[in-house]
Amino acid sequence: MRTTHWIGGKPWHGVAERSGHIYDPATGQVVGQVDFAAAAVVDEAVAAACEAFTRWRAVSLAQRTSLMFAFRELLNARRADLAEIITAEHGKVLSDAAGEIQRGLEAVEFACGIPSLLKGGYSENASTQVDVYSIRQPLGVVGVISPFNFPAMVPLWFVPNAIACGNTVVLKPSEKDPSAANFLAELFAEAGLPDGVFNVVHGDKEAVDRILAHPTVKAVSFVGSTPIARYVYETGTRHGKRVQALGGAKNHMVVLPDADLDLAADAAVSAGFGSAGERCMAISVVVAVDPVGDELVGKIRERMAALHVGDGRRPGCEMGPLVTGAHRDRVVSYLDAGQSAGARLVVDGRNHPIDGEQAGFWLGPTLFDHVDTDMSIYTDEIFGPVLSVLRLPSYDAAVEVVNANPYGNGTAIFTNDGGAARRYQNEIEVGMVGVNVPIPVPVSYYSFGGWKDSLFGDAHAYGPEGVNFFVRSKVVTSRWLDPSHAGVNLGFPRNS
Repeated sequence: MRTTHWIGGKPWHGVAERSGHIYDPATGQVVGQVDFAAAAVVDEAVAAACEAFTRWRAVSLAQRTSLMFAFRELLNARRADLAEIITAEHGKVLSDAAGEIQRGLEAVEFACGIPSLLKGGYSENASTQVDVYSIRQPLGVVGVISPFNFPAMVPLWFVPNAIACGNTVVLKPSEKDPSAANFLAELFAEAGLPDGVFNVVHGDKEAVDRILAHPTVKAVSFVGSTPIARYVYETGTRHGKRVQALGGAKNHMVVLPDADLDLAADAAVSAGFGSAGERCMAISVVVAVDPVGDELVGKIRERMAALHVGDGRRPGCEMGPLVTGAHRDRVVSYLDAGQSAGARLVVDGRNHPIDGEQAGFWLGPTLFDHVDTDMSIYTDEIFGPVLSVLRLPSYDAAVEVVNANPYGNGTAIFTNDGGAARRYQNEIEVGMVGVNVPIPVPVSYYSFGGWKDSLFGDAHAYGPEGVNFFVRSKVVTSRWLDPSHAGVNLGFPRNS
C-alpha cells in the first residue's frame, strides 16, 4: 500500500524523493509506504490552496454550511471504515477509534453553525450620517500539523472551522498513521468541496519547516509534544504567522479522602490506559491524599489485572499496542528508571498477557506507587500506559504539587465535597478541569487547550476560540450622503 499526498482535489502522482514505512502495531509488520514531501511538494500544495482561496472566500455562507452538512453525513455514514483505518495504523481498539470519530463529528457539527459565528457588529449613526460596522474575514491559506495519537479527531478540530470560515488548508498529518487524513480528503471531495480547498502532504521535519516558513501560509495549528510545540510556535511567529501550538501534559487526578474510591479507581484505569496512554489528556499521575493511598492502589491494581490487552480488531480487547516499536522501547525504559529511582513497581506491564502477535509493539498497563516529584517517571511526559501514584498529606499539598508542575493541560479532582471541588477549580493553574470526570475534554462549543507549557499562543482549539483563530476582523466606517449635500468642509470631523 502506498499513501501519497492529496493536492488540488486529487491524489498526487509525482515521484517521491523519500518515503517511510507504515506499520501494523499489533503485528509489527510493515504494511505500506508513505511518501515524504520535499519542500517543492509543499509549495505545490500551498499554490493549489492559494489559487482555490480566491474562489472559496467568495462562496456564500449558505453554500459553505450546506457543504459542511454534506461532509458530516458522509463521515457519519463511513465512520466504521475510518475506525478500521485508525486501528490498523495506530493500534487503538476499534471502540476507542469510534469514540475518536464521534468527538471529531461533534467539531464538524459545530462548524455547521458557522453563519451565526461569523456575525459582526453594527452601529448606526455613530456620527451624523456615519455608520460603523465590523466584519470577519478569512485569513487565506492555513496549515494544520497533527499528531499520531488522534489521526482523525485532531484534524477535525481545525479543518472544518478553517474551511467553513472561508480559508483553504494544507494538512500535514503524522507519518506514522497517514491514511486517515487521505480518507477525510476523499470525503470532502465527495461532499463537493472545490479542488484545492483541502490538501494533504505527508512527511517529516522538512515538510513542517516549509509550512512554517512559506510566505503564503498565514496561520498554523499544531498539536504534539511540548518541545516541538515550542519550536513550531517560535519558528512560525518568526515568519510572521499566527500560531496555536498545543503541547504535552502531565495530568494529575487528585483523590480526596471523602471520594468514592470505586469510582476513582475506575476513572484512573480508564483515563490512564485508554488508547494505551497515548493521549495528551490521559491521567498519568494519581495524587492520593492521606489516608486513601493503600485502598486506592489496591482497587486500581485489581482492575488492571482484568484489562484485556491485544489486537484492537479482536473481540473484547480494551487496550491495544503502542504506535511503533521505537516508542514502545522508550516507554519501557521508564520502568527501569522508576525502579532505580526508588518507586515501587506495583504492576509491571511487561508481564501482562497479550491477545495478539508477539511481534506487536506491546506493553501492558503499568502502575508505580510511592513516586516522588523529582523522578523521571513523574517529570517526563511518558505518553504510554504508565500510571504513577503520589501520596500527599493534604488538599493544600496536592494543589501545591499540581501548580508547581510545568504542564497545565488537564486535571481532575474526585470528591463528594462541593466546597473542595469549587476551591480546586478556582485555585488550580490548569486549563481544563474535571470534577469527578477524569478526562475533561470540552464539548465542541467550548474550546480545548491548556496553560503553561501545554500551550504556545493565545488561541485554544475548536469552539469559539477556534473560530476566532481562523478569521480577522475589519471595521468599516461609512457615510452615504444625502443627495442634497453640497459644499466643502476643511474642518476636523466632529462626533456630532
